[in-house]
This record gives sequence, C-alpha cells and structure tokens, in this order.
Amino acid sequence: MQIMLLYDLLEPYAVKAARTVLRGEGISNNPDLPDTGHGGDIIDFGTRYFKSSVGEFLNRLSSENLKQTFSFHPPASPVTVPHLGAGEKEESNSGKIIITATRPLTDARLLDYLETRCIPGEIAGKYCKEVDFHLYGKMRTAIGFPNDSGGYELRSRHFKGSSSPKSITTLDTGSNQVTVFEGFFDFLSYQVMAKELSSAETNFLILNSLAFFNKSRDQMEKHQQVNLFLDRNKAGIECTQLALDWDKSKYMDRSELYGNRQDLNEWLTEKHSLLQKPIIKKIIRHQHQRSRRLRP
Repeated sequence: MQIMLLYDLLEPYAVKAARTVLRGEGISNNPDLPDTGHGGDIIDFGTRYFKSSVGEFLNRLSSENLKQTFSFHPPASPVTVPHLGAGEKEESNSGKIIITATRPLTDARLLDYLETRCIPGEIAGKYCKEVDFHLYGKMRTAIGFPNDSGGYELRSRHFKGSSSPKSITTLDTGSNQVTVFEGFFDFLSYQVMAKELSSAETNFLILNSLAFFNKSRDQMEKHQQVNLFLDRNKAGIECTQLALDWDKSKYMDRSELYGNRQDLNEWLTEKHSLLQKPIIKKIIRHQHQRSRRLRP
C-alpha cells in the first residue's frame, strides 16, 4: 500500500524528528529531509516534505482511498542526551545543572585530571571547589571555578559545562593593571608560572566565555594596563585585535608567549612534557652541576 511504503520511507527519520524535539535542534543530519523540529502526524510531515497543501498531499494517496494516518513519532525508547557545553541552555528541568554541595578539592580523580593539565592541587585548591551537581537525573562531581554571580564553571576529565548564572570572575589585588584570560585553566596556568617567576602585582579577569569580552570593557578600562592572554584561535585573536584597536597603549597582547599553541595551558602542558624527556633532564642536571662548580 502506498501509505505504508511512504511510512516505511519516513520511519528512519521519525526517530530523528523525535530526538530533534528533545534536544532542541533545528537541523537534520540528512540533507534530503527537511528537519523543522516540529511534531505532528504523517499529514503534517507530508505537507512539509512535499511542500504541498493538505489537499495536494491527500491527492497523492487518493488512489488507494486511504484514511488511516500514522504518527511519525515511534514508541518511546531510551535516548542518549549529550552533556551541555558551556553556555548552552536546556528548557526541561532534567537538563538543568543543579548544584547540591561544594567542599574543598580533595577527590583523587579530579586531582589526577588537574595533574594531566599540569596544575598542582594546592594551586587549584586556592581558587576552585569540589562541586556535586545533578544533571539528567545523575549525580556528578567536578572541579568548580566560581564566578562573580554565584555560578560555577565545571570541569572534569569527561565533563565541561557551567551552572547558572554564567558570568565573569574577577580577583582584585588592588593593582592598577589587570590580566585577562578566556578560561580558568589558563588563569591557573598563570598562577603556576607566577609561582616560579617574580611577576608584577595584577588584578585578574577570567571571562569564562568570550561572549563577555565586550561586556567587560568597562571593567578593563578601569586599569592603566590590560594584559590579554586570550586563546590563539580565530575568536580569541579577533577579540585581542579589537582591544588593540580600542587603545594600543593600554591593551597588551601577551599571547606571543604561546603563539604556536592554542592557549596558555596547552603551552604549559607541552613545556612540562618536554622537561620530562630524559635528554632534557640530563641537560638541566648538567647545567645545575656546572653552576655549582662555578660558584665562589
């Protein structure tokens, strides 16, 4: 029967249509089938698929005098819903991150993850919390970096997201200059470097999203000097250039330090990995021994 053949044709896309409504997507992975993100029955779908009126669509089936319609939503079955990315929103309560507890950072798995990013636990512990939260009916634990509005940037080896409200993070040390980062792992990387180097006193601004860059201009303009450690991708480079266009004497592009890498943490991780190579260790050990011999 013609309608059964049509339903058989559309059935693979029925699953996609139901999943699209759940995830709030509006684009199909199949280029031949228009995916509008709407529910409905086979008549609704047919008018959109054939770009015709209801009457025109029914005429396609009239040779069989068919009156039965079929829903293109199949019986409910488990659907895997992806984690929300930073800044993404989900209308249903199940997709909302709900913080249930915070405490000092002690979880071994989180500390191991920080180690892979070359961030010592004692440095992360000064600025981050261990955060429990609910998402899609499951309890999770992640590294939580607080923002100025009471939300958290949340990270673990297998999760990247943020709780509401999403906002910037500022740390005021009373300095007349401010150092700006896109994400908090770059900020933590700077703290690792500052521990080894005698760096000037500075305030800090962690954007937690480049979407806050323009909105943070007033915050940056309060300072005599603004040091920009933004990512070396297209968006980060464009924001850096925008700031230089505002005032080249105030805004300083510091990303040349890691110019051949995506961000400061990637550069730090690679540097650490290089230092662990046996030949490099041997060279450093030799330099230290020679330095001791040259001392008066």
